[in-house]
Amino acid sequence: MNTYFNDKVIWITGASSGIGEALTRELAEKSTAKIILSSRHEAQLYAAAEKAGLPVERFAVVPLDLADYQNMNDNAAEAVEKLDKIDILINNAGLSQRSLAIETDIEVDKRLMDINFLGTAAITKAVIPYMIRNGGGQIVVVSSLMGIFGAPMRSGYAAAKHALHGFFDSLRAELYEKKILITIICPGFVHTNISVNAVTGDGSLQGTMDDATMKGMPADVFAKKMLTAIQQKKNQKSIGGREVTGVYLKRFFPALLAKIVRKAKVV
Repeated sequence: MNTYFNDKVIWITGASSGIGEALTRELAEKSTAKIILSSRHEAQLYAAAEKAGLPVERFAVVPLDLADYQNMNDNAAEAVEKLDKIDILINNAGLSQRSLAIETDIEVDKRLMDINFLGTAAITKAVIPYMIRNGGGQIVVVSSLMGIFGAPMRSGYAAAKHALHGFFDSLRAELYEKKILITIICPGFVHTNISVNAVTGDGSLQGTMDDATMKGMPADVFAKKMLTAIQQKKNQKSIGGREVTGVYLKRFFPALLAKIVRKAKVV
């Protein structure tokens, strides 16, 4: 990592575990960035900061729930009050799904959309005025390969992630002259608790880790690759194993991808 992140204030949502915690550790170790950590779990955020070795002057904690998207202006104001500015917003928090569409209550689909799309859009809108005031910035959103193509057991999740792409692609054009960059990161399988915490058709948690997630890219390896894409100011970057080939199949051989996905046991 070069000096790109040095002295910047970086706000990470979903920072208490998984990719967010790995990003925090990597930035703490290899930059002088100050970090705002957010998730629903305040105690875990302080624990993540401690494990990363962040001194008190280099971090702040702002608990929030993306589903409570009406309060994002207040959350952003609190974040800026604590560390004066926001140079990079990393929208990492989210919720996954493991259920067939026909077996999924519509309220579960709404919850997936509220958290993964509306909450992310709301916090981004809340941060933009501060970035404009500071002369620019960078907004990063963790989407998914499911934001590019769909797969069984992911209908509501894929829908929300597809919505992110439409929103942030449009936002990139709107903010170009304001010197605010947009980077969309599309993870494949990453070894985190995303599948453990995924919702099923009735809204209950799956509670177990998928085999594919278990064998996925280690979170610390993913974090390094993600931070490289951010500092390279990529518009969009897919990161993962062989599952990333689905992106190219979607573009050039969509019928073949549809056949593969149709036969796939994606859990």
